[in-house]
Amino acid sequence: MVDRVDAPSVPLRTCVGCRERAPKTDLLRVVAVEGACVPDPRGRLPGRGAHLHPRPECLTLALRRRAFPRALRVAGPLDTENLTAFLAQRETSV
Repeated sequence: MVDRVDAPSVPLRTCVGCRERAPKTDLLRVVAVEGACVPDPRGRLPGRGAHLHPRPECLTLALRRRAFPRALRVAGPLDTENLTAFLAQRETSV
């Protein structure tokens, strides 16, 4: 019999930008609210969420691939101005 230490499992999510799997705690959750992508850093907003590394490169990839409407299952384009501003502010504060 092998003694095994059960480490707490951390849920994995896939970044919609770079498509890499990462722990949920390392990613930023994004939800669609009234036709706009809204950052949800606390992960508490209702609705379907998409996950993104909080890096401008991943946001650029996600926008180029049109990943947000597909991941959030909404029709048509989404406004990403709030999300872009949130990531820019986060980059300057780090």
